[in-house]
Amino acid sequence: MALETEDPKSTAVDGSVGDRDPSDPMARSPLLELLVEHGKIDRQDAERVNRLANETHEQTDILLTRLGLITEDALAHLLSELLGIPLVDRSEYPDSPLLENQLGINFLREYRVLPVAETDQGLIVAMANPLDDYALNALRLATDNPIVARVGIPAEIEAAFEAMLAGSDVEVKALDVDGLGRFDDTGEDINRLRDLASEAPVIRLVNSIIGRAVETRASDIHIEPFERTLRIRYRIDGVLRDMQSPSNSLRAAVISRVKLMANLNIAETRLPQDGRIRLVNRGKEIDLRISTVPTMHGESVVLRILDKGGVDLGFDTLGFSDETLPRYLDILDRPHGIVLVTGPTGSGKTTSLYTSLLHLNNGEKKILTVEDPVEYQLDGVNQLQVKPQIGLTFANALRAFLRQDPDIIMIGEIRDVETAEIAVQAALTGHKVLSTVHTNDAASTITRLLDMGVEDFLLTSTINGITAQRLVRTICDRCREPIDVLPEIVSQFSLERYTDSDNITLYWGRGCEHCGGTGYHGRTSILEVLEMTDTIRSLVLRRAESQLIKQAGVEQGMKTMHQDGLAKALSGVTTLEEVLRVTHET
Repeated sequence: MALETEDPKSTAVDGSVGDRDPSDPMARSPLLELLVEHGKIDRQDAERVNRLANETHEQTDILLTRLGLITEDALAHLLSELLGIPLVDRSEYPDSPLLENQLGINFLREYRVLPVAETDQGLIVAMANPLDDYALNALRLATDNPIVARVGIPAEIEAAFEAMLAGSDVEVKALDVDGLGRFDDTGEDINRLRDLASEAPVIRLVNSIIGRAVETRASDIHIEPFERTLRIRYRIDGVLRDMQSPSNSLRAAVISRVKLMANLNIAETRLPQDGRIRLVNRGKEIDLRISTVPTMHGESVVLRILDKGGVDLGFDTLGFSDETLPRYLDILDRPHGIVLVTGPTGSGKTTSLYTSLLHLNNGEKKILTVEDPVEYQLDGVNQLQVKPQIGLTFANALRAFLRQDPDIIMIGEIRDVETAEIAVQAALTGHKVLSTVHTNDAASTITRLLDMGVEDFLLTSTINGITAQRLVRTICDRCREPIDVLPEIVSQFSLERYTDSDNITLYWGRGCEHCGGTGYHGRTSILEVLEMTDTIRSLVLRRAESQLIKQAGVEQGMKTMHQDGLAKALSGVTTLEEVLRVTHET
């Protein structure tokens, strides 16, 4: 079975590449040999993949991405280049299955092949691995047609399958045949539920839900059972979106599968539970934090996705402006004292702290962190996760940390006066302390700490600065367009203060395939940095209201989050609507 390539000599009839020594352990894996020959992986890695393939009977390209040797996207582009086979564009995949009476859906999904079109030359097929002789021969025999292989990105092939099945009951019927749809969700038959949650159809379904979430850059997966539906939603760029949901009859099996993966007690449905899943998805290492809460119609499950490879810990990507960054770094680089980052849940506080730690981690300092939970592991940083159930609280961990001779301590969150007082004492004794507090802006953080019971003179002696932040969605750069601004809008928000141009322009995203029609792709921070100056110290000692502290900060050069957001809107980073959604000026 010959592949259609630009150079017919590049690929043999049996799908092999070049002449091979039959005694070579790679002889049975044309893909591995191709990568070795072109220096993309070394022979030791190839032998390891080949050995695992023989032991597990998994496909070679899947093992390559699972071991992190190459990503799916990179492998697809590489195969296209080396074999001279075109990549299948996302728009080329059909809306409905081709030759569905001749080709079984299970076979196609298992081998990640999908017929794209029928032509005079033969059946054009998108393949994750065009060198798979078995799949090629099976397609030829099943269709009695020549096969024209094209390279397909596995994630796009899977997405095409999902789109084709979205309007049908094919997958649900296949599951119901196994008896999953007839499960009585009473919690009485736990052993049967455990067996059902371990069935291959449910495993594939849950893996597909997680895989699609990672592919769409979701930060959270919400699995919500209601009386007649099982609702699946992804939080993408901070906004929840409904996704194609499985049959409501599968809710017990789906939720139990997630709990089994997180090592939670599937028999306990009356109390909240928390867990963690660590996995490799399409060559990327992913951590999932799991939370279950009992509701009227079953357990609501939320999976927080921590994509280790998808986070860029750099100040240039966090949203610090040219005015704000030098101010923050000046505060951060002081030898001791407290630096606080504040904002609501999901505002990127932890990412800012991690970026700050990387800036400080020059090999000459001992850095300790106490977190709940540890979201990302940093090289050269000693990280500890609190465990209140055994008495390892923030306060107890900090007391132990101070005996470890640290230079820098990062506290995941200051939640109570005990933790706050230990942080203050650490700063007074020459340590640098970084932490977060849940408040609305930088100035109100001081009021919050005073309300906790921390003495005002201790705050003025230890706090170097406070950063407040929010996340706003950024406009998709592929469909961004300028829009005219009404004079009333310019006047209302004083937009002329944030640009040197006489022609004031705002932007919006029209919506395209890249951004899923939303007009937004990705997020960035809008920030304000309040420095503890003598003027601010005087106001704190007088127990002044947060509004007066904020006003004093602005007079001394602080740009508020609202102002930072308006400047980003005028520069085309985000929209005015996004800025107003997360901030307001009083």
